[in-house]
Amino acid sequence: MAERAQQIEVMQAPARRPGRSRALGYLVLAAGGLLAVLPFLWMLSWSLMTNVEVTVGRVLPAQVHWSNYLTAWDKANFSQFMWNSSRITAITVCGLLLFCVPAAYAFARMRFWGRNVLFAIMLATLMIPDIVTLIPNFLTVVWINRLSQSLFGPAGAWMNNWPSLTIPFMASAFTIFLLRQFFSQIPDELWDAARIDGAGHLRFLLRVVVPLSRPAIMTVVIFSFIGSWNALLWPLLVIQTDEWRPVAFGLTKFVQADAGDEFHLQMAASVIMILPILLLYFFAQKQFTVGIATTGTRG
Repeated sequence: MAERAQQIEVMQAPARRPGRSRALGYLVLAAGGLLAVLPFLWMLSWSLMTNVEVTVGRVLPAQVHWSNYLTAWDKANFSQFMWNSSRITAITVCGLLLFCVPAAYAFARMRFWGRNVLFAIMLATLMIPDIVTLIPNFLTVVWINRLSQSLFGPAGAWMNNWPSLTIPFMASAFTIFLLRQFFSQIPDELWDAARIDGAGHLRFLLRVVVPLSRPAIMTVVIFSFIGSWNALLWPLLVIQTDEWRPVAFGLTKFVQADAGDEFHLQMAASVIMILPILLLYFFAQKQFTVGIATTGTRG
C-alpha cells in the first residue's frame, strides 16, 4: 500500500507543477504591467489635485479638480499646437502609406534585378542612429528650401512650413520591412487567380493585398502616428514660429516657462498630449496585436 501511495504521489506531482508555473507567470506579468502603468496612474492622479496636494505628496486627490485640464489647455495654448500636430500627423501618415506600401509590395511580390541587394542596403540603414543623420537631413532641407523658393517664391518654402515636418518622414525603412514581411505571407495562388482575371500588380495590390493586410497597415499607422505626434527635436531645427510648431513643443514650453512650479498643471498638460495616442490605440488595439503577432512568420 505504501508503494502504491508513493506511485500515485509521483504521478500526481507533475500535474501540480504547471499550475504553480502558470501562477508564477501571471504574477510576473501582473507585476510588469503594474510597473508599466504606474507612472501614468501617478500622472493622472496628480493632474486632478491642487498644487498643495502635489507638494505634500498625496497619492489620491481629496477632491477631483477637472478644471485643471481647462486651465492647462488655455495657458499652454494647446488649441493651436494640437491643431498643428493633427495636420502634421495626418499628412505624414498619408504620405507614409502612399510611398511605403508600394515599396513593400515591390520587395515582397515583384521580381527584379538587385532586389535583395537593395533590400539589404535599406535594412542596413536601420542600424544608423537618428542623431547621426540629423544634421545631414537638416542641411538637405535647407538646400531644398532655397531651391524651391527660387523656383516658386514664398509658396515653395520648406522651412517654417509643413513640408520640412512631413516629407522627410514619408519613407521609413522599418515600415517597408514590416509591410514586406506581411505581404510575403499572402499565398501565391491569389496572385495567379488575379492574373487569370486580367489584374496587374497595381490592381492586385489595391484589391487583394491591402484589404488582407489591414492589421499590418494599422500597425504602421500607429507607429507613425506616435512618432509624428511626439516629435520635438526635428521641429526645433526647422520651425521658428508657432504657426507650425507641434504639441510636443507646446508642452515643453509650458513645462519650462509658463507653468512654473504648478506641477498639477504640468501633469494635466501631459495627459492632454498623450490622450489622442491612447484613444487611437484603444480603437485599434485588436488589429495592432494581430499585425505584430502575424508579421515576420515567413521570410
